[in-house]
Amino acid sequence: MDQIRTGQLIKHFRTELGMTQKQLAERINVSDKAVSKWERGNGCPDVSLLSALADIFGIDVNVLLSGEIDKNESEKGDMKKLKFYVCKDCGNIITAASETAVTCCGNKLSASEPKKADEKDQLKIEDIGGEWYITSDHEMTKEHYISFVAYVSDSSVMMFRQYPEWSININLPMYRSGKLVWYCNKCGLLYQDIRPKRR
Repeated sequence: MDQIRTGQLIKHFRTELGMTQKQLAERINVSDKAVSKWERGNGCPDVSLLSALADIFGIDVNVLLSGEIDKNESEKGDMKKLKFYVCKDCGNIITAASETAVTCCGNKLSASEPKKADEKDQLKIEDIGGEWYITSDHEMTKEHYISFVAYVSDSSVMMFRQYPEWSININLPMYRSGKLVWYCNKCGLLYQDIRPKRR
């Protein structure tokens, strides 16, 4: 932990919330002199205080530890770059428009890297008059299954949760071009492009 950068961050978040050093100090049961010392870069908060500070500021503890705010400006708002995080313990699915720190069941999750599906693995898409009807021959047993299918375009995402022993039958309004993304508990994250046929 770089005490100068962490101190600057504490000051940044404190002033953003309109708090005085004394008000922040009272919230975490330290003296305002301690807060002043941190903000001047002459010391760091004790590790036991980091979680409380992060809660007050509404940030991840790692931000205080690294001393940096990663705003992911280059990826902001582009849904085509949507990241999918899947917890292997509980199956929770978390999405983010850019890289972020995600934990679930006590584990730090990494974004799944999407792989383009081979022709044999692709989902079946049928045009049924203004809608796409999506099915798959993929195995759907308790040991090997697809847990979700998502349609992603540049400005939107629609997600369809799937469960073992279900068959995949999805009706999706026909939009402009995008991609289908799905997660197999054994193969990982796969995708294929999807576009309306020209009439």
